[in-house]
Amino acid sequence: MEIEFTLPFTYDFDRGLERLAGDPVNAVDLPNRAVLVPMDEGNVITIQATGTTEMPSFILKGAINEEQVNAVQSIFHFHKSLNPIATHFAETDHGCIFKEHEGTPLIRSFSLYGELMKSIIHQQLNLSFANTLLMRFVTDYGEQIDGVWRYPSPERVAAIRIDELRDLQFSTRKAEYVIGLSQSIVSGKLNLEKYRTMSDEEVTADLVTYRGVGPWTAQGFLMFGLGRPNLFPVADIGLQNALKKLWKLDRKPTRDEILARFPEWSPYLSYAALYLWRSIE
Repeated sequence: MEIEFTLPFTYDFDRGLERLAGDPVNAVDLPNRAVLVPMDEGNVITIQATGTTEMPSFILKGAINEEQVNAVQSIFHFHKSLNPIATHFAETDHGCIFKEHEGTPLIRSFSLYGELMKSIIHQQLNLSFANTLLMRFVTDYGEQIDGVWRYPSPERVAAIRIDELRDLQFSTRKAEYVIGLSQSIVSGKLNLEKYRTMSDEEVTADLVTYRGVGPWTAQGFLMFGLGRPNLFPVADIGLQNALKKLWKLDRKPTRDEILARFPEWSPYLSYAALYLWRSIE
């Protein structure tokens, strides 16, 4: 199936692709403004931009049914205008950032399981080594189909020995977390799909009961796995540095100073966070 479509609102696909390209698992072609999306059914969907930020248009190829088309449009936030978000922040202290990055979407991860694994692997590592470790994990245990890397299945990871991941330079604890979470999924105890219909608070309360998942990881999963619009990881160092720059402080802002802005930024805290990250990337 191949379709062409336009969006009746400002949408900066190129900035969205730049962020996707920061994850080495994603198959992003920046010069051709395209990305390959691996689907659970085994096929790969290509999305290519043909328009501009002000007049966005796209070609979508490779979908096997309308359900896949709708799923991909939801992942990329094609289905709902971003303009109300920009309007919401126009009169706030985020106004200049939202003007500069206008139309940048919060694009969801292509795999809930992959997002969880990536979050665990990235914990307490610098970005360069975290991505190196992530690709070792994916290339050793996942598979590449039609030019796209896919995360290994939970069943595959659940059967890995800790010493195998140690050989890839995983810490013992990180290896235990990755394997343990996968075993919980295989056993049926942890069902990531059910989180789609649960509230942010319910998801967080359940996720943090598993070893290796703290509030920061749960919030990242909610934002980038489930696309929830109203999350802001207060403890994130990058966000603290971005706010220090935005607010022209000689120190990082305190937790209370950040929390005091939540009523003004809600119900789009995730976009406040996304655009702050973008402002220092």
